[in-house]
Amino acid sequence: MKYILDVFRRYLSPYKSKVFLTFFYNILGALFGAFSFASFSPILGVLFGTQKMVTDPGPFVWTSIESIKMHLNYFVSELVKASNPADALLLIGVFMLVMVLLKVGFTYLATYAMIPLRNNVVRDIRVSLYNKITNLPIGFFTEERKGDIIARMTGDVSEVEASVMNSLEMFFKNPVIIIISLSVMITMSWQLTLFVFVMLPIVGYFIGRVGKSLKKPSMRGQNKMGEILSRIEETLTGLRIVQAFNAEKAVQERFYEESNDYRNIMNGLMWRRALAHPMSEFLGTGVIIIVLWYGGRLVLSGEESALSPEEFITYLVFFYSIINPAKAFSSALYSIQKGMASMERIDAILSAESKIVDGTNVFPQEGFKDKVEYKNVSFKYNPNGPYILKNVNVSIKKGQTVAFVGQSGSGKSTLVDLLPRFWDVLEGSITVDGIDVRDLTTTSLRDLMGNVNQEAILFNDSFYNNITFGVENATMDQVIAAAKVANAHEFIAATEDGYNSTIGDRGSKLSGGQRQRLSIARAVLKNPPIMILDEATSALDTESEVLVQEALDNLMKNRTSIVVAHRLSTIRNADLICVFDKGEIVEMGTHQSLYDAHNVYRKLVDMQMHNK
Repeated sequence: MKYILDVFRRYLSPYKSKVFLTFFYNILGALFGAFSFASFSPILGVLFGTQKMVTDPGPFVWTSIESIKMHLNYFVSELVKASNPADALLLIGVFMLVMVLLKVGFTYLATYAMIPLRNNVVRDIRVSLYNKITNLPIGFFTEERKGDIIARMTGDVSEVEASVMNSLEMFFKNPVIIIISLSVMITMSWQLTLFVFVMLPIVGYFIGRVGKSLKKPSMRGQNKMGEILSRIEETLTGLRIVQAFNAEKAVQERFYEESNDYRNIMNGLMWRRALAHPMSEFLGTGVIIIVLWYGGRLVLSGEESALSPEEFITYLVFFYSIINPAKAFSSALYSIQKGMASMERIDAILSAESKIVDGTNVFPQEGFKDKVEYKNVSFKYNPNGPYILKNVNVSIKKGQTVAFVGQSGSGKSTLVDLLPRFWDVLEGSITVDGIDVRDLTTTSLRDLMGNVNQEAILFNDSFYNNITFGVENATMDQVIAAAKVANAHEFIAATEDGYNSTIGDRGSKLSGGQRQRLSIARAVLKNPPIMILDEATSALDTESEVLVQEALDNLMKNRTSIVVAHRLSTIRNADLICVFDKGEIVEMGTHQSLYDAHNVYRKLVDMQMHNK
């Protein structure tokens, strides 16, 4: 119940008008349905002679069941008088058909109003998830599997969709039918209705016990599906390595094991869920038999307050009308248990707290005027883990090219990631023009920077859209100019559709050098004052490196550049080179001064020259 109310509160508030319409139409549908059922008793009584014809029904009172019955009797009596009983039966049948038409018409309108309500809720949940994911810090995704996140956005959202739909119907339709039907049943025979009230909770208890047992296996099933999707994503990403190492059989066996585990979990889950219908059918039939037995005794007792045969038949019609809504309650309970498990997995993302947030007193940074400065910066990813950076100090003046070099794992890329606040410093501070980056809005801070990484991050879209990514209102002339600076225009123009050609998933239709030059063109178009280059040429062959390095040189002209370098030959002309070792800067200077010092930098250069 808490889960349902929470979903309603969070996602139905914007659609109050549709909620009201659904509820209103359901009330009208239930009232017309009850009216058509209630007309059974007087119709049968008058037609078959078990009830006297009414010649004077008296004044009509809406709130009086007895008054309504008298006027129905009078209506039927007049029809019988005006024609023979067979014709009267036909006319009454037409009247009931009209009542049923009104009932099903309003019921359809209720469903019509509910369909966009359902789809709006599902859309809002999915959009909320996507928006949250795009705003979470990079660190969140080092602990979460991509496949599991995809599973939450697809399978879990679908489970919540089914759960929400059942919940909506259960709340806005079934209670209305049950309340109206029970109200009529109470007026017909309070003794028999009291007996029904005693029986239904007992049935509901047994159904509820099975429903509650679905939550845990449902959670395990969704978690396992996340693992399976993660496995698929990893395999597709690393298929070249899988085949190169003849590891197809190994990954197939591992995937089979995980799929088999999922099968076992879902078998148990579906066996329990499949129990819902036969259990509710059996228990419902048992209740009907008991009601028939108890009600039949009341009819046969001949007491004045007892039901007449035609009233008992009408009572059974009303009782039967609440059986299906009651069964729907049991089905909804099963679905809701699964939905609860899925919603918990969704909420694990929606409720994730981002540590990279703008404070209350932040302000935008307009332009870059002086320098970027790292002051006594220390950092570690895990509070209980080792320091990745220790007491780092470096000043980068406007217009300078500063390079960070060192062995893999020495902290170079981590230091660069701290500047745009992909992570926040643990100790010390980073300032832009003397202002701590944590005092600036994240958007304005990142607007100052462009990124070219070792792996070109591209999208399955056109050349044009990849170059203009994150830049609004760019003209084609500006895009072409940026591509020319990046040495990318020639190969783009050679494609069939030019700048409108799609580049494939992650740029799969392009070579490594072409992908890198395309990412450089994107950075050129953004035209930021600070450029971050994280080992942008380390994965390229010699020919591609020449073209990319030329593009990078064009990119770095007249701008502040921070370069993480793997190939030391590419940063000989840097204004300042910082040499990292185990998270600390152990040397600083120009290429020549560091080379002449015969320390760590000299060893790195000589090692690379020897390897060539």
